[in-house]
Amino acid sequence: MKTRGTLYGVGVGPGDPELVSLKAVKVLNSVSVIYAAHSTKNSYSLAKDIVSAHVNKSIPILRLDFPMTRDKEELQRAWQQGAARILGTLNEGQDAAFITLGDPMVYSTFGYVMQTIQKMEPEVDIKVIPGITSYQAAAAASRTILAEAEGSFAVISGAKGAKKMKEIIGQTDSLVMLKVYKHYKEIFDTLEQLDLRHTSVLVSRCGLDGQEIRFPARSPNGGRPPYLSTLIIRKK
Repeated sequence: MKTRGTLYGVGVGPGDPELVSLKAVKVLNSVSVIYAAHSTKNSYSLAKDIVSAHVNKSIPILRLDFPMTRDKEELQRAWQQGAARILGTLNEGQDAAFITLGDPMVYSTFGYVMQTIQKMEPEVDIKVIPGITSYQAAAAASRTILAEAEGSFAVISGAKGAKKMKEIIGQTDSLVMLKVYKHYKEIFDTLEQLDLRHTSVLVSRCGLDGQEIRFPARSPNGGRPPYLSTLIIRKK
């Protein structure tokens, strides 16, 4: 009887294939199957594209579909379906990897799938390989210090607009906002109201073709930045 395989959650960084860690490459070339999250709205996976140059072509990279929705029931169905497919591989005695942009423990679909698997099969062996986050890469690209001395910084999502920014900004020295593209006008207007625009930087498509660094932060042509955009706000 085969023993159950191990699941690896592997962070592949923000986009530049050279930012994939040596450990991630080693793990990805040791598993039998690699799973990559896809939006149901398209067939492209940036995570798959990032690792393609590093992975033996004999190892299949299979897509797992996840809808871009806030419907909790629909999301839970997708997580359960993805978890069941991964468990099918593991129960055949094969190791599998789930690749994710940035780090698996930061705003990652992997986190939801991991928790679903743990509820379905608590004994599954899961290991996590960290990755460079988009905000670390954006800070490096723009030469923006996130924290120094006794300073602090916070990381929040802008998926629901500027409300969280207004709640947090008074409690930290620097603020990182991810997922800013959809409500960027509201976020930008709030920066202006708080007199923080001139100490903020917007980094789009960091490490990819078309990378743009806007300092001070401003609205791109058309008003909305690319999907892969990070806003760093410094209060000093």
